[in-house]
Amino acid sequence: YRRGMYTFWKRTCPPPTLQIYDAPEREFCIVRRSVTNTPLQALALMNDPIYVEASRKLAERLIREGGASPAARISMAYQLLLSRAPRLAETKVLRTIFEEEHATFGKHPERAAKLLSVGESPVDKKLDPVELAAWAEVSSVIMNLDESITRD
Repeated sequence: YRRGMYTFWKRTCPPPTLQIYDAPEREFCIVRRSVTNTPLQALALMNDPIYVEASRKLAERLIREGGASPAARISMAYQLLLSRAPRLAETKVLRTIFEEEHATFGKHPERAAKLLSVGESPVDKKLDPVELAAWAEVSSVIMNLDESITRD
């Protein structure tokens, strides 16, 4: 199983994922990297198998360790990813997303299975696939926040 942090870096161009995030070219040194936020970056975070798998693994951890309530799980995700507690409005939005995704995956369990099949790490078979897929979507939303990507 190959971790996403190990990449091949060719002399002439950075890896595509790093290019999306404005990695500097290797011909010269820079003091500070530019900070951008583009739709292409959001698409990569929402669709690249590495990030989809990471959101699934975070969802597994939230279900196992985050408590029984959605608010407790959302709070744990915020602590892990943003090092802060969620605001009430953020919790409400993410809870709504969870409920909508849970209802959608409940009606279409094949979509949940397709989402959970992304990546090489094994899925925890003890967990309900509909609930896991819904929490994976919530995790993906939190991971895609500008605050998660570019910490100040």
